Amino acid sequence: MLVVMNKDATAAEIRRVVKKIESLGLRAVPMPGAQRTAVCVLGNKGPLDPSFFNQMRGVKEAIPVSRPYKMVSRETRPEPTVVRFGKEAIGGGGVALIAGPCAVESEDQCMRIAAAVRKAGAKFFRGGAYKPRTSPYAFQGLGEAGLKILGRVRDRLGLYIVTEAIDHEILFRVADYADIVQVGARNMQNYSLLKAAGRCGKPVLLKRGMSATIEEWLMAAEYIMSEGNPQVILCERGVRTFADHSRNTLDLSAVLVVRQLSHLPVIVDPSHAAGRRDLVIPLARAAVAVNADGLMVEVHHQP
Repeated sequence: MLVVMNKDATAAEIRRVVKKIESLGLRAVPMPGAQRTAVCVLGNKGPLDPSFFNQMRGVKEAIPVSRPYKMVSRETRPEPTVVRFGKEAIGGGGVALIAGPCAVESEDQCMRIAAAVRKAGAKFFRGGAYKPRTSPYAFQGLGEAGLKILGRVRDRLGLYIVTEAIDHEILFRVADYADIVQVGARNMQNYSLLKAAGRCGKPVLLKRGMSATIEEWLMAAEYIMSEGNPQVILCERGVRTFADHSRNTLDLSAVLVVRQLSHLPVIVDPSHAAGRRDLVIPLARAAVAVNADGLMVEVHHQP
């Protein structure tokens, strides 16, 4: 259920609603918005009677939320979420550009690529210090040394850093260096990691799992938000299908559907979707055409 407050509801009136919800043995999460404040009710096993709240001072209405994801739903927050980084933003119009190498290999490599992507207009630099690989024998990343390189990229070039946390043990170490913590496709349903990401204090970029439905993806975002982190960015990176002409199949319809169902910003990674550099630019253009909030593009100076 969502308890929608009047525009002029006072802080005391909101607190009274929160206490009423908690007195029922439920959890209350206030969600301030540009046009209104709403209080999301979590933990109820069945429908609640709206009359519990409709007569309270400051309450406009109490409405059921029909989706299994409550905080992520556009029913809960009609206006789009905008995740801000100084003068930059992801969501709310415009196309944010996140670019950089798949893996941090050396400081020279990162500085070269970072200078090039900044010149091309990117404000966010991606690079993996920790890499989950299909093969245990593949390069797994530089670890904390890679994080320190990313920190120096930010200091010298002024780019915001996006990098992945592959488990909850290193999550908070990653958050010390990152401006955006990425949860990758393989970890989209790693629920202990999602819960920890909700407590890390940094915006989280959540990639769609390679076989995940839209509801599973949004429920994963709900895990993060339910731990108190409203700054979630969704990333469509392609799903596994029978097709073998590209690494994955980019599901651009997902961008449109997610924007209907959720207030969270959604970006597109055409590089991992395609696995072919000749397809990256056309797919990126297609993503912009369906109103994606940003692009995440893999870049290397010696591909």
